[in-house]
Amino acid sequence: MAFVDETLTCKDCGKEFIFSAGEQEFYAEKGFENKPVRCRDCRDKRRRSRDGETREPRQMFTVICAECGKETEVPFEPKNDRPVYCRDCYQAKKND
Repeated sequence: MAFVDETLTCKDCGKEFIFSAGEQEFYAEKGFENKPVRCRDCRDKRRRSRDGETREPRQMFTVICAECGKETEVPFEPKNDRPVYCRDCYQAKKND
C-alpha cells in the first residue's frame, strides 16, 4: 500500500500539519488505527504536562514519626487519629 502525505488540522491549536507517508507507514506497522489529532508541538506539550513538567509541586507536611520520633515530610495532611511514619519505619512496618 502506497502512503501519501496528508494535511491534518490539530484539535488543540487549529494549525494544519503534515501526516507524512513515513509516519503513516509507521502507524500501520504498529497497528495504530487512528490518525494523529495533534501537531508535533501540541503532542510534545501534552506529553511534558503528563510527565509532570508543568504540574505544580506537591505540598508537603512536616510531621514527627510515630515510631522513632524523627522529623519527616509526607505528601498528605495527617489526621490526629492516625499515626504517621518516616520512610524507614513505614518500610519496616510494611515488611512485617
